[in-house]
Amino acid sequence: MLTHFIALALAATTIANAHMIMVTPTPYGVSDLNNSPLAADGSDFPCKQRGANTYNGNGASNEWPIGSTQTLSFKGSAVHGGGSCQVSLTTDKTPTKDSHFFVVHSIVGGCPSNTTNGGNLPPNPDGTSANKYTFTVPDGVTPGEYTMAWTWFNRIGNREMYMNCAPITVTGGSSSTKTKKRAVEKRKAAARSLIKRATYPDMFVANIGSGCGTSEGADVDFPNPGDSVERDAADGKYAPPTGSCASGSGSSPNPGSPPLSSSSSSSTPVAAPSPSSSTTLTTTTVATSTIPSSVVASSSVPSSPATPSPSSSSSSSSGALTGPCTLGQWNCFNGGQSFQQCAAGGWSVEQPTAAGNPCKVGLGASAPW
Repeated sequence: MLTHFIALALAATTIANAHMIMVTPTPYGVSDLNNSPLAADGSDFPCKQRGANTYNGNGASNEWPIGSTQTLSFKGSAVHGGGSCQVSLTTDKTPTKDSHFFVVHSIVGGCPSNTTNGGNLPPNPDGTSANKYTFTVPDGVTPGEYTMAWTWFNRIGNREMYMNCAPITVTGGSSSTKTKKRAVEKRKAAARSLIKRATYPDMFVANIGSGCGTSEGADVDFPNPGDSVERDAADGKYAPPTGSCASGSGSSPNPGSPPLSSSSSSSTPVAAPSPSSSTTLTTTTVATSTIPSSVVASSSVPSSPATPSPSSSSSSSSGALTGPCTLGQWNCFNGGQSFQQCAAGGWSVEQPTAAGNPCKVGLGASAPW
């Protein structure tokens, strides 16, 4: 009996020591980052708060060029039957409970592994047999410094939330892409993004005392995983969150405090990433959910305007139009130096054309270049 008890204790210790930890990108405070989940009361949220070393880069250098493919990988073996993970960013370099994380990629099911071998991989705290995931750095993210978060909600075992964070520098991509043609195309793409229902939802938060939880035995199906999402549950078994979770985009990042919100047609700027002082991050409420829009340069595209009441479009002295319009219409004015596009039933705000690339003045059903 004693031998059996000791064997069980040793097995439990082995599993605990083999919990998963993020390897790429290189996390903050890697010298003393342990592989345990966040505290059940959320006291170490976000990023496993552990004093002065929490945001020590320890020489980590994670550069993410816009449009590049990045890898998410781990070490350990206690994958707890899989689960669901998210990759999120915040403009805060030393995040707190009040920081706002927005999701750039979701893995619904099978993360960090979809093994069916008793719920875990062969015991090895340094094992690298868990899945590796790739995702693309979105064009809408403004170059600057961010904190990235990997979050994981395990399928089997105690209801937990794991979270590792890493310093990230988003760059503008290779110099070969910085041509006049690319600048024009980026502006067109930015204008077209006005009609997207949602781009970057809030990071999902559960199992840390916020009142939102997950079910054991199934991979949590994020209420709003965003536009970049993959599904990989081995048995296709998913389950929605349990308890009191924020509508649409996940639980509030700060248990006990109200989520970021705005009225149904307004946007609220928050801190921008350094070193770009001319960038803003806005949030837009769609239906009853607060959904952050892309992090874009201030000369790019703001949140979609509210659909106006039926009336004729009106023009300002500069030539910019307001009021209802036909989806897909373009308006070029100000001598070809400004343009706007119709999206969500209303005209966008005035935007400058790329230097040396004026648009063709007038209204049209296609891009005026």
